[in-house]
Amino acid sequence: MSLSHRHIEVFRAVMTAGSVTGAAALLHSSQPTVSRELARMEQLLGYALFERQAGRLRPTARALSLFDEVQRAYQGLDAVIARAQALGRAEDQGLAVLALPALTHALLPAAGARWRAAHAQAALSLTPQESPLLEAWMAAQRFDLGLSETAAAVGGTHGETLALLDEVCVLPAGHRLLQRRMLRLQDFAGEPFVSLAPDDPYRHQFDRLFAEAGVQRLLRTETHSAIAVCALVQQGLGLGLVNPLTALVCAGEGLHWRPIEVSVPYRVQLLRPLHRPLQPLAEPFVAAVKAVLDEAAGRLAQARSMRA
Repeated sequence: MSLSHRHIEVFRAVMTAGSVTGAAALLHSSQPTVSRELARMEQLLGYALFERQAGRLRPTARALSLFDEVQRAYQGLDAVIARAQALGRAEDQGLAVLALPALTHALLPAAGARWRAAHAQAALSLTPQESPLLEAWMAAQRFDLGLSETAAAVGGTHGETLALLDEVCVLPAGHRLLQRRMLRLQDFAGEPFVSLAPDDPYRHQFDRLFAEAGVQRLLRTETHSAIAVCALVQQGLGLGLVNPLTALVCAGEGLHWRPIEVSVPYRVQLLRPLHRPLQPLAEPFVAAVKAVLDEAAGRLAQARSMRA
């Protein structure tokens, strides 16, 4: 017979209670049984763990040293048990979301606030990343949800288009074109213009549309993000064309937006990992994202219906 978990259990109970009687109560056992198992443990170890004086047990130095080790082991076990129980509660699992920087800024804060109202204790991680790293990280199953702009197939994920919203124009306060409810391409003729970077796909679409319409803009400023376009436009450096979510969030004092007559859709694409365990908090978060997108779509549709 060798030392067993039961012996350690008995030893811990005796050390904790300070007596065999107290240990028996902790273990829901009898005093003779505890005394017998403790004596057997000492026999197996080959040394005494307690000094017995007038019916009382006094732990030896070896017992105190062993108890320290036992406590460390049980604390680790307690942590394992707590984690196992927490995994059964969705609120304790947390949610990891990966998104394009534009969506992290313009969509996820409002969606996160909606989601947080029903999941006050849950952890939420929002990570911004540009393509193609965003798609690569999602394919590697590193996140619970991803939000992108491309409808192209991404290995290891399932894609779903959540919204197609038309790009809009942003204008500085006081600009003459604010008198119009909807802008035509011809309205941009001769206007200073803040462009996205030359390699941006939306930049390519707009450059082609203006070229086909024979409209010459004053292309003096360019930048890499819709947020930066809005900031530059707000400072009066020109007009800009950006995704509607960024325009809606940035609009306010010094910056306004208007729909344009041509439709250049801005896609919001949801990516779900195919081989990552399903996170219970994911679907409520997707519902919150959809609710924010529905509100944005409603505002954009109302603006397009109010043609000047």
